[in-house]
Amino acid sequence: MRIHRLYTDQPLEPGRETSLGDGPAHYLGRVLRATRGQSVVLFNGDGHDYPADVIRLSKTEVVLEVRSRLPATAESCLKITVVQAVSRGERMDRTLQKCTELGAAAFQPVWTERTEVKLADRKLKKRMRHWRGVVISACEQSGRAVVPSVLEPVGLPAWLDAATPAKRLVLSTDSECPISRLEAQGRIELAVGPEGGFSEAELDRMRASGVLSVGMGPRILR
Repeated sequence: MRIHRLYTDQPLEPGRETSLGDGPAHYLGRVLRATRGQSVVLFNGDGHDYPADVIRLSKTEVVLEVRSRLPATAESCLKITVVQAVSRGERMDRTLQKCTELGAAAFQPVWTERTEVKLADRKLKKRMRHWRGVVISACEQSGRAVVPSVLEPVGLPAWLDAATPAKRLVLSTDSECPISRLEAQGRIELAVGPEGGFSEAELDRMRASGVLSVGMGPRILR
């Protein structure tokens, strides 16, 4: 039987009880139809899994007892920040989901010349909560116990001007340097363009800022 994994923002400690918030409690009690004594795995982003048992259920609350603390085994030694041009609805969600499953450490959304999405302050805050929810769901599904951070979007020039020790890369179909040639170590920031790709002016500025252009083959990935 599959053991379900659930994220909580509560501190977790073996031998102690924890109460789930409305979202996880609804999912566990109403969607999964959990019963008393059922086992689940909790995580809160600290890098550990916490096997736990359901001890009390009601319409508004689920209380579990944490049994133990286990170190996470699904994290990559390569710390990649995906610098993703903000894209429309499901495309952005799919990027966050799949990159989380593949082991991305963080996401830095950026505004570009060809970004078609415009988000005012209120809509941006709502969208960021949604993006974080997508990342958490991907962690639950993929077995990750560290939740990648989703940073507030910035303009591409602001990202380029920010100091970083990371190696910076940009995906380009015109690059003659396959990404497979690079040594896989340390921190990497990988820039991915919008639906129409980065403009030539943006690519020129990235190259001038020391961003290395790399390719993943001759085909354009959606």
